[in-house]
Amino acid sequence: MADEDKNVEKDNENKGKKHDSGTADLEKVTDFEEEKEISPQSIQDAMKIVAEKQRKVNEEKLLREKELARVKVNKEDVELIMNEMEISRQLAERKLKEHKSDLVPALRDLLN
Repeated sequence: MADEDKNVEKDNENKGKKHDSGTADLEKVTDFEEEKEISPQSIQDAMKIVAEKQRKVNEEKLLREKELARVKVNKEDVELIMNEMEISRQLAERKLKEHKSDLVPALRDLLN
């Protein structure tokens, strides 16, 4: 029984050493990163880049929406898609407009 207690104590000590060495390694990494300082200018530059990309994406979306708004769709086609696919009128019209009011590709797109 005493031998088993000694083995359990040794195992617990070994586990503790493993965890302590990992903690020391982690401290080295975090100390290194804490010494670095990010300049306000680099933050501003990064924010400008992100804002510019977002602006471009929004412009592209707006242009796409304007293009889709110009497409005329047939009411019968919208009704057919709504009834057959059991989807909303808005989604049916959107799919038809995306496919330039062509019923077959719009249905294929909804099936995939």
